[in-house]
Amino acid sequence: MGENPTQEMPDSRSFEERVFARFDSIDSSLSSLETKVDRLDGRLTTLEDKVDTRLRETRLLWEAVLARLEGVENGLEELKGEVKKLGHAVMAVHEDNLHIRAGQRELNQRVEKLESQSTR
Repeated sequence: MGENPTQEMPDSRSFEERVFARFDSIDSSLSSLETKVDRLDGRLTTLEDKVDTRLRETRLLWEAVLARLEGVENGLEELKGEVKKLGHAVMAVHEDNLHIRAGQRELNQRVEKLESQSTR
């Protein structure tokens, strides 16, 4: 290397020209990057708008589903009460049936006793 290393470079442009060319290259890269960031920002804004719209739609659907579910739960509670009443009624009919059978057995025994007395 000699005394002036800038003159030994293969580029024939002056140092200032090379520096300014490099600045221009950096400026061009930054402009390209800025354009890409702007496009990404636009896409992100569009996506956020879509998400907000879907959330509003979903919220309305979800509220409707919750209201219907509450109605189903209320109906189920009413049905449970009716089934419980029906169970009590079946038990009462069963108890009545047992009493009737017991009374019938008693009557059968009395009839048999009377028949045995009349055949003597």
